[in-house]
Amino acid sequence: MVDFLVRTDEYSHEEFAERWQGEHAAIAKDLPGLRKYTTSVPTNPNAVEYDGVLELYFDDMTALNQAFESEVGQKVQADAAEFIDLEAGPTLVVDETVQLDETHD
Repeated sequence: MVDFLVRTDEYSHEEFAERWQGEHAAIAKDLPGLRKYTTSVPTNPNAVEYDGVLELYFDDMTALNQAFESEVGQKVQADAAEFIDLEAGPTLVVDETVQLDETHD
């Protein structure tokens, strides 16, 4: 799952990034079935319309759905709603094809 995130008006970009990559990440990393979790913030946030890109990796759609239906998943979604405009950015559920990965030996 790839999610392009937009902060709520109450947060500056810096406050958003701190909350998202700190307090929120501490909760989200415990989603059941989560295999990989990345957060990326733009190097020049004033030049783009999104405040961050989220990538969550699961084995399949069943695992993704079960994660968000879980108690932890409900907590993650409630917390996200406090600082992310959940309707503003697109969410893509994708099948990834790795063309090159030199980060693993």
